[in-house]
Amino acid sequence: MNLHSFNPFLSRRDFLDNTLYGLGLGALSHLLGIEGRTAEPDALAPRKPHFAPRAKNVIFLFQAGAPSQIDLFDPKPKLHEWNGQPLPESLAKQLQLAFIQPTAKVLASRRQFQPAGQSGIELSEWLPHTATIADELCLVRSVRGDSVNHHPGQALLMTGSPLPGRPTVGSWITYGLGSESRDLPGFVVLKTGSSTQGSTGNWTNGFLPSNYQGVLLRSEGDAILHLSNPAGVTSDVQRADLDLIRELNLEQLARTGDQEIAARIASYELAFRMQASAPSLIDVSDEPERMREMYGLNSDETRDYGMTCLLARRLIERGVRFVLNQHAQWDHHSNLDKGLSQKCRVTDKPVAALVKDLKQRGLLDETLVIWAGEFGRTSLAEWRNPSDPANIGRDHHADGFSVWMAGGGIKGGQVIGSTDELGLTVEDDPVHVHDLQATVLHCLGLDHERLTYRHAGRDFRLTDVGGTVVEPMLA
Repeated sequence: MNLHSFNPFLSRRDFLDNTLYGLGLGALSHLLGIEGRTAEPDALAPRKPHFAPRAKNVIFLFQAGAPSQIDLFDPKPKLHEWNGQPLPESLAKQLQLAFIQPTAKVLASRRQFQPAGQSGIELSEWLPHTATIADELCLVRSVRGDSVNHHPGQALLMTGSPLPGRPTVGSWITYGLGSESRDLPGFVVLKTGSSTQGSTGNWTNGFLPSNYQGVLLRSEGDAILHLSNPAGVTSDVQRADLDLIRELNLEQLARTGDQEIAARIASYELAFRMQASAPSLIDVSDEPERMREMYGLNSDETRDYGMTCLLARRLIERGVRFVLNQHAQWDHHSNLDKGLSQKCRVTDKPVAALVKDLKQRGLLDETLVIWAGEFGRTSLAEWRNPSDPANIGRDHHADGFSVWMAGGGIKGGQVIGSTDELGLTVEDDPVHVHDLQATVLHCLGLDHERLTYRHAGRDFRLTDVGGTVVEPMLA
């Protein structure tokens, strides 16, 4: 406010607007961040956890569409005795099925399972590379969800609720811990495969500030769409434009106090820094040939997914807190043998390479790797074209599917929980999705009951109103 031009007839509203503008801008200027560019407190600055963590970062290998645990992780020899027969009515009526009827016939797995590693974890023949990292894995065979439909199941796994609109696990973790990367987002998303499943709802910030939303990174071309400057726009010109936009946003922020404006300022500045860092991230020409071969970059079948796994490691090295590596589509209602074997060929080698690579670089102890789908598949047959024997598949199954974790804070070389001999329901040590979420946060030094955000009149958390840390999983 200019006292030399003071107007004695200034209205109360105008006086407060002008005065608060100056005070607000002064306060914001006091909070200038790195490089003097961001005027709001840095929402992604590293923050201390609730207690000493074992893990610093997370790589979530999400297999959208629900892989069949019956054919990959949970051998059921007893199914061969029942193969082709319907279940007893007493068992069938307890099942929650999405498409098939309880009268469907039992479908035994045609896969051979072999003990792997010193731990002897039994894994399918379709996972020969995963077998080489068996002693790093904590395989949970008794995971329970609440829905047998894809979008609610994915929402539960990612947000703790089957209803849309809540923050995802990557957003919660970056909200709780910030990020150690200054030139990349704290939460990065990588995608391969195509499907209507696995939508942006899997990396939304929900009601958290937009600083914590996942940023989709492409593995070729422009790392992020529209990140590059158009022709004729130099870095200096762009910097001047951003400075002007920043000043205008600061004025609006001082007037309104709207934190989404602060998030907008921060995102513009991050994008400017990313223009230099993102291209070098996806340029893997500096990786030795043995590493490219290890991840399967020299094969048409494994190249795309292998690239995302390699990028996940490079992102973690650069301080990114949470990487969601999402691969679709594992939804094998039909052509199970053909479809599932193809997905395993695409993903098995790169996944094993990632875990081995992290370990040899000394990063596995501080990086939590998660492999999961939103639920599993039933041990009953789904046969959409009975005239074609190869058409047989499996329906959705949410009670007793398999998830594995490795790395920071997790005790490897063990199996937790079991399902009954027909793979219909959990028999020992049930682990709800909320329990998995609580355990993930615990490995990062976060108490799932204390990591909350006030919204719509109450404190929300990732684990909703449930969740217990699964102590046997911890190293």
